[in-house]
Amino acid sequence: MTAGPQVRFGGPAVGSVMAVMAGTVWSFGAITARLADRSDAFQYLAWRSIGIILVIEGWRLARRRSSHTITAFTSGPRMLVANISLLLASLGFIYAIKTTSAATAAFLGSTTPLFGVLTSRVFLGERANWRTMLAIAVAFIGLFVMLAGNLDAGNVIGNLAAITAAVGFAAYTTVVRSAPDRDWSPVLPGYGLMMVVICSGVIVSHGDALVPPAADIGWALLHGGLFIVAGTTLYNGASRNVPAAAMTVFAQSEMVLVPIWAFIVLAERPSAPTLIGGSIIMAAVLGKAWLDYRFESRVSATPPDRLAVAT
Repeated sequence: MTAGPQVRFGGPAVGSVMAVMAGTVWSFGAITARLADRSDAFQYLAWRSIGIILVIEGWRLARRRSSHTITAFTSGPRMLVANISLLLASLGFIYAIKTTSAATAAFLGSTTPLFGVLTSRVFLGERANWRTMLAIAVAFIGLFVMLAGNLDAGNVIGNLAAITAAVGFAAYTTVVRSAPDRDWSPVLPGYGLMMVVICSGVIVSHGDALVPPAADIGWALLHGGLFIVAGTTLYNGASRNVPAAAMTVFAQSEMVLVPIWAFIVLAERPSAPTLIGGSIIMAAVLGKAWLDYRFESRVSATPPDRLAVAT
């Protein structure tokens, strides 16, 4: 199920921590994308995808298994939908990072939980519990605060790309959650190959070089081969025990941390609304993790005949 050793830790609390950790690992990629300042979004995405494919296929060779890239396109429509969903999420977010401020891209991307609730309800029949709905409500208050101070500073197309990324990621989460015991690792090289083909076509049509400066290639390979693979491994592992809507809430740790790393590494100073809104979103994420932990502890100590009341 994962892009690497299969993660088999159990329990909603552990799954929740894994989803938060996934967002944390992904957040570092926004900085490598900004550091690669001599390549455009399509050049960067092409090489980032090559990094993903190299790592996944290298791991596959080490374990002497069949090609994950081929499996991604020969495993039925659900796998293909996962490929396309992750393609949209990645393309949209990196394009937003390259064309608008890191804070604006991150927090427009944090609308993912709203789309996650809708897709998981429609396609999985999962009902979001009161803890998830409360966390989403609080997170959107934080999002509103941030947008009040940052939306005007962004590029319109970049802003739309960030929202597209949110929709794509919610769809991917729902697909993965629909079969939590399935091996979803082929999605990474699958969408990566699609990304290389699409981005290469765009680069050539623009008359740009397929090979950007070496430093930018290095940042892109690091992003794909390490941050994307490791983060997605954790996220796919979390899908075993955490509902789709809740997973999207926990993964907002990425969107909260991106402006922080941008300030530390790139000296992009977040505005007061960004700091206040980010704190609210983080409170929602951590608060839900704490409430889930308490609920799990209470349920484990509740006799079976009283579980319905505890829920």
